Amino acid sequence: MNRLATCLSLSVLIMFVFSNAILAGDITGAGATFPYPVYAKWAEAYKNETGTGMNYQSIGSGGGIKQIEASTVDFGASDKPLKPEELDKYGLVQFPTVMGGVVPVINLKGISAGGIKLTGPVLASIYLGEITNWNAPEIAKLNPGVKLPEDDITVVHRSDGSGTTFIFTNYLSKVSPTWQKKVGNDASVSWPAGVGGKGNEGVASYVQRIAGSIGYVEYAYALQNKMIYAMLQNREGMFVGPEAKNFAAAAVDADWSNAPGFYMILTDEPGKDSWPITGATFILVRKVQKDAGTGKQVLAFFKWAYEHGDQMAEKLDYIPMPENVVKLIYQEWKKIKGPDSKPLM
Repeated sequence: MNRLATCLSLSVLIMFVFSNAILAGDITGAGATFPYPVYAKWAEAYKNETGTGMNYQSIGSGGGIKQIEASTVDFGASDKPLKPEELDKYGLVQFPTVMGGVVPVINLKGISAGGIKLTGPVLASIYLGEITNWNAPEIAKLNPGVKLPEDDITVVHRSDGSGTTFIFTNYLSKVSPTWQKKVGNDASVSWPAGVGGKGNEGVASYVQRIAGSIGYVEYAYALQNKMIYAMLQNREGMFVGPEAKNFAAAAVDADWSNAPGFYMILTDEPGKDSWPITGATFILVRKVQKDAGTGKQVLAFFKWAYEHGDQMAEKLDYIPMPENVVKLIYQEWKKIKGPDSKPLM
């Protein structure tokens, strides 16, 4: 009888340990390179605090969307928001995590960060291959007194399906009818000119190595790599730099409560301080989770990030989601259910 009691006690203990090991198992995600710096910081801090790891593959928004659609990861990440009908088609729930800025970066001898000004139409003409030299009249007119070299311009763009590209081309489509007609707006487009790099990391690497080049990256990559960025003229005609306060200015009028599925684009927004290429980044999860425990762990990680991760985001010049938006996100999470059709939250 004692042996039986001992065996039963041992069995209960094994089941308890095993169930808790599953509960505390690592979670996996893949997608956008735009938020990778802050997700990496959050993952490190969360692991230290809870013991649960968050393994994130920075493969681009296109890859993240494909992987969550195929259920090969616990969550996908994309800077290109999916429209409500797309979410319904693939059985997904979408919510934003942080906001930030996409920044034109250059490699030009004698020019410091913020030392050159560009407008949206001029930037579009550069990427269309219409402006091919740094001392072109269109650039010189915007930069009186700046000694512009005769260097050829090498355009660098993303080679992979990218939410950063979606944000960038969305902006160019708004400021250049020619761009809208010839190229358009998507996560992957047919580029008229230039060379392609994979991820924000790849674009940053190319720009650093190629003299006379111009690319576009998320601001954290420009900061980390000490890259030279261009000032941009915004919708109000003001030349502004990529700063957290200017990203926030672009997002100040965003009405997330009237954005079904949190579909929101923040490019070319009004405001004298507004950075014109601002965007949010999004998480995608299955509406019906195959494993309730894993689904709860995913939501627990992002709940922790909303409640404890703002300072880490701000240090990297991302803009945390406002408290009222986080409340809306928690409401949206009620749509996420386990295999028994019961809400996870």
